[in-house]
Amino acid sequence: MPFQGSIDAVVNLWTDEVMSHRPEWRDGFFVDKMKVDASTSKGISIDEMLRRMDAAGIERGFLVAPKVGRKGHPSTWHLPYEVVLDAVKAHPDRFFGLAGLDPTEGMKGVWEFQRAVEDYGFIGAHGYPHWFEIAPDAARWYPFYAKCIELDVPVQLQVGQSMVYAADYPCRSVGRPITLDAVACDLPELKLVGIHVGIPWTEEMIAMAWKHKNVYIGCDAHRPKYWPQAFTHYINSFGQDKVIFGTDFPVLDFEKTTADIDGLDLRPAALRKLMRDNVIKLYKLDARGVSFSEG
Repeated sequence: MPFQGSIDAVVNLWTDEVMSHRPEWRDGFFVDKMKVDASTSKGISIDEMLRRMDAAGIERGFLVAPKVGRKGHPSTWHLPYEVVLDAVKAHPDRFFGLAGLDPTEGMKGVWEFQRAVEDYGFIGAHGYPHWFEIAPDAARWYPFYAKCIELDVPVQLQVGQSMVYAADYPCRSVGRPITLDAVACDLPELKLVGIHVGIPWTEEMIAMAWKHKNVYIGCDAHRPKYWPQAFTHYINSFGQDKVIFGTDFPVLDFEKTTADIDGLDLRPAALRKLMRDNVIKLYKLDARGVSFSEG
């Protein structure tokens, strides 16, 4: 039976309102390439999302307000923070908000991010280096990193290869996990989460999390039954305090993902940390009334 009470650190809203902001190429990517169910790709209500989360034993989710692409790029789109805020306000016991970052926005983007944390109650930042073709260790990200330190919130960054070939325009894979090394050395106070497992450079991502006390690995976007053996071993042994659960829904289905993890036969303590306790500690959710797992 899947772990009950898990916290999904990477979730995308997929409502009709969100679909109105997404570009037309979405089905070509999500359905044809990522194998998302066609009916899901067309959009689902928040109530249906919550039903699916309940069936998978997922108690809470971090909703991303993504900022994707750059001006003039065919894949560019930004989801207004207010869309996620409305969902969090409607279901405060189920959702937290993450503010997407666009490194090309400069200080305007930094101030918008600050408002999202201070005024909207968002608990962290989220970025897609590939979409901008700006690596995590590039200077344009550093003002956002400094603000994360000031606000004491983590930042998630997609690492590994770019899976995107949007509107017949490929995004370069600028997010190799090793690019987090310079960031963590320059800013040891910054809490960094390398999401998407780092595939195909998973062992490089593991090395970054092992080296730096404030670097963590998010396990979203790749089905657990296909995880590299080195990553499963890391979760179940010396890396059990440095991993957090996620799906990147709808890229991964909630129930299939938790069932896959159940099939890994992880040690009970390692499973609790992966699915709940690590993310509570990292994001200080206990101060927001979220309790650690029992056992």
